[in-house]
Amino acid sequence: MKLSTPSIQHQDFAPELLERVIARVGTVMVGKEAQIRLALMSMLCGGHILLEDMPGVGKTMLVRTLAACLGASFGRIQFTYDLMPADVTGTSVYRQHSGIFEFRPGPMMSNLVLADELNRASPRTQSALLEAMEERRITVDGSTYPLPRPFLLLATQNPLQFEGTYRLPEAQLDRFLMRIQLGYPEPDQEMELLSRMQGVHPLERIKPVMLAEEMEKMQREVKGIFVDDSIKLMLVQTADASRRHSKLQLGMSPRGTLAWMQASQAAAYMAGRSYVIPDDIKHTAVPVLAHRLLLSHEAVLGGVQSEDVVLELLSRLVMPMAPRKGARI
Repeated sequence: MKLSTPSIQHQDFAPELLERVIARVGTVMVGKEAQIRLALMSMLCGGHILLEDMPGVGKTMLVRTLAACLGASFGRIQFTYDLMPADVTGTSVYRQHSGIFEFRPGPMMSNLVLADELNRASPRTQSALLEAMEERRITVDGSTYPLPRPFLLLATQNPLQFEGTYRLPEAQLDRFLMRIQLGYPEPDQEMELLSRMQGVHPLERIKPVMLAEEMEKMQREVKGIFVDDSIKLMLVQTADASRRHSKLQLGMSPRGTLAWMQASQAAAYMAGRSYVIPDDIKHTAVPVLAHRLLLSHEAVLGGVQSEDVVLELLSRLVMPMAPRKGARI
C-alpha cells in the first residue's frame, strides 16, 4: 500500500500556540508533558477525557490548569453518592411573581466541565451526562438547551477497588475519546513539585494563552486533516480483529474506530502536518482504545490488561509505504 499525501491548508501558528499551552500547563504539572499532549489532542477533536488514577496525583489540577490556559468558562461537579441529575444539568424554578418556571443552569453549562470522582455517583446520575457528551445539549423538564461551544467534559475516576465507587457502564466509557493515566512522579519530579508549591501556588499565576474561540477554530481545522485509505484500512482491520479476539468479550465499536481516526488527525495537526501517518495511529492507540475493550473472564484471571491486547493488535498491522520523496505535503 502506498500512502498519498495531498496538499491542504494548515494554520502554521497552531502547533506553536499549542506548544505554548503545553509549556504553560507544565509550570503547574511537573513531568507530565506526554499526558498534557494527549489531553490537548483529545480537546482538538472535541473529545471527552477520562482521567483515571490514584487520588492525589494531580487529575483535578490538570483540568483546572487547562481551563485557565484556554480562557474558557469552567464548571466543576463534585460527584457523591447522593448527587441528583438536576444538580448536574440544572433545574426549573417557579417564579411566583411572574407565574412561570425559569431555567436555572447547572455547572454543565460551561466550556470545560470537571466531573470530579465521576464513579462515586450512582448510575442514575452518571446517565445524566450521556446526552451532554453525545449531543452537546441537555434536557430539563421537557425543554432542550444547547451547551456552549466548545464543550468538553473532563472526568476523573478513582480505581474501582476504592470504597464507594461504581463501575462506569460500557456505553458511557465509549463516549470518552481518551483515558489518560498520570501515575506517580519520579523522586526528582516530586522534589521539584514541593519546591514549586512552597510559595504561591503556580496555578494562581496562570494567564490564558489562547481563547476558547481559537480552540473551536482549531477543532474545525483538525477535521480537514487528510487520512489516506490505507490508514483507514488499518483502523478497520484492527477494529475487526478486536471483535474476534479470544481475550475480549467486547471489542471496538464503530464509535471507537472513528475516535481513533480523529485522535490521529489531532496528533498530525499538533505535529504541523496536514496528513496522518502510521506513527500517529500507533501513538494514540492505547489511550483511545484500551478503555473501550472488555476483557474475557479468563483474561482477567490471567492478569491480562486491555493495554496488552491493544499492543498485540498493533503488532499485527501491516504498515503502508512512506510517501515518495518529493511528494506534495
